[in-house]
Amino acid sequence: MEAAAAGEMPLAPEVVARLVESYVRAPAPSASKAARLAPLSDRERDVLALVGAGRSNAEIAAELFISLATVKSHVRHILAKLDVRDRPQAIVLAHEAGLVAGAVDTAPHRA
Repeated sequence: MEAAAAGEMPLAPEVVARLVESYVRAPAPSASKAARLAPLSDRERDVLALVGAGRSNAEIAAELFISLATVKSHVRHILAKLDVRDRPQAIVLAHEAGLVAGAVDTAPHRA
């Protein structure tokens, strides 16, 4: 429960990967889906792409060389700007908008 409250993904990466892949089997991203990302800053798009790839907040912080608190702030702003309820919805939107190429990488990221 603490992980969920901290903005972490409360599901195992393998479960998220299967969930996302079931949603991603749709046609190529439409202009309207990509246009939905317009309110996001470039950095928020970077964070959303990594969220969509199944990265945890800590992994995103390490990859983008920013603090964990900054990642959490970006995730909160992304959810609000995109009017999505939670991280899984943001993951699906990232895939639908074409931010994530291919299937979700469930292996931990190595710098």
